[in-house]
Amino acid sequence: MHIWVDADACPVTIKEILFRAAERKQVMLTLVANKALHVPRSPWISTRQVGHGFDVADDYIADQVEPGDIVITADIPLAAEVLNKGAYAINPRGERYSHDSINQILGMRDFMDTLRSSGIHTGGPPPLNQADRRNFANELDRLLAKHR
Repeated sequence: MHIWVDADACPVTIKEILFRAAERKQVMLTLVANKALHVPRSPWISTRQVGHGFDVADDYIADQVEPGDIVITADIPLAAEVLNKGAYAINPRGERYSHDSINQILGMRDFMDTLRSSGIHTGGPPPLNQADRRNFANELDRLLAKHR
């Protein structure tokens, strides 16, 4: 099992939870981003810097992921792709994507993109709060316990 992180937009507090989990469970954690990242020294934690460009980090993760791996991302198309490869995907708020929900989530994403492109201001997601961090940590622990 390997944990892959779409790290360009991953909140710092979520990365800290991931660092602790990788050490505690002794599972490989790789943060993928188009910029250099600072991570704790650990045999369980690594980074992979990819080139700049649209979806470069997502494409790298999709190419590397294997069945049973866990991917941390808020990117819905990446989540759909890794689910199709037999991996698990959760977002930084602790919501686990599933085959049952991903098509509905993709549809809503496309609808919101259409609204934004027509000039309607839709706002962004609310800031990450303590409940989100707790939900993320709990969902990550469930996946690690279940699939270790």
